[in-house]
Amino acid sequence: MAKAAPLPVKPPKARRPKRAAAYATLTVEVRNAVAMVALSRPDVHNAFDETLIDELTRALAALDADDSVRAVILLGEGRSFCAGGDLNWMKRTAGYGHAENVADATALALMLATLAGLSKPTIARVHGAAFGGGVGLVAACDIAIAAQDATFALSEAKLGLIPATIGPYVIEAIGARHARRYFLTAERFTAAEAFRIGLVHDIVPADELDARINELLGTLLLAGPKAQAAAKALIRAVAQRPIDAAVVADTVERIAAVRASPEGREGIAAFLDKRAAAWVPAALRP
Repeated sequence: MAKAAPLPVKPPKARRPKRAAAYATLTVEVRNAVAMVALSRPDVHNAFDETLIDELTRALAALDADDSVRAVILLGEGRSFCAGGDLNWMKRTAGYGHAENVADATALALMLATLAGLSKPTIARVHGAAFGGGVGLVAACDIAIAAQDATFALSEAKLGLIPATIGPYVIEAIGARHARRYFLTAERFTAAEAFRIGLVHDIVPADELDARINELLGTLLLAGPKAQAAAKALIRAVAQRPIDAAVVADTVERIAAVRASPEGREGIAAFLDKRAAAWVPAALRP
C-alpha cells in the first residue's frame, strides 16, 4: 500500500487557516497539490445560501482549471459537514415566483454539476450532520469517507419539498430502491446505513478520518492525472448504458488515444523501467 501523502489534513475544530479573500463562505487551501475546500459557515452548520452556492461553484471551477491541483477534498468547518438549505435562504425562496425559483434552482444544479463533473478526484470528508443538499454534495464526490458518528437525512419531504437537483447524484449513489425509502420518509440514518446503501465508501472513527483520507491521497497521487480525468469521463460515458457496439467502439477509441498520449507513454515506460512516473510527487517516490 502506498504511504500516506504528507498532507496536514486536520479536523475542522483544529483548523484555523486564513480564509481566502475572494470567498466569504469558504476556506480554500492548497497544499502538496491537494485543495481543501471547507464550507465555512459553522454557526449554521454550513447550510447553503445563494452566496455559498455561487462561491463554491466558482471555487471548484477555478481549482479544476489549475493544473497544479491534483485532488480536491470537500469538508465542513465546525460541528457539521453540511445541514442542507439555510433557513433564511429558504424563507426568501418561499416568496419567489416561478422564474425566480427556476433561476435559484439552476444555480444549485450548476454547483452540483460542477462538483460531479470535476476532472480531478474529489473526496467528501463527512462528519456531524449531512442533511438535504449536504447529502447531494456527498453523492456528487468521487469518494466519500464518513466518521462513524456522522448522521444523514434526505429531509426535504418534511418541508413539503423534494430533493430534485440532488436527486440524480443521490439515486446514482444509492439506487432507486433505497431512494424510494429515504426520499419519502425523510428519516435520519447512520453512517453505517450510509455505507450499506452505497452513499459513502468507508466509515472510520472520527479521530481516524484524516488518516484514512491521507492514505487515499497517497494512492490517488500515484496515478496519472490525465488518466484519472479520462477515467472519470469514461464512467460518465458508459454508466447505465447497454454494452452495445457503439459503447464497445467508444471504449476502443478511448484506450487507443490514451495509450498514444504522452502520459500513457510515460506511464508504460516508468513501469518497464521500474521507476516512478514523472507525475508522482517527490514525497511519494521511493
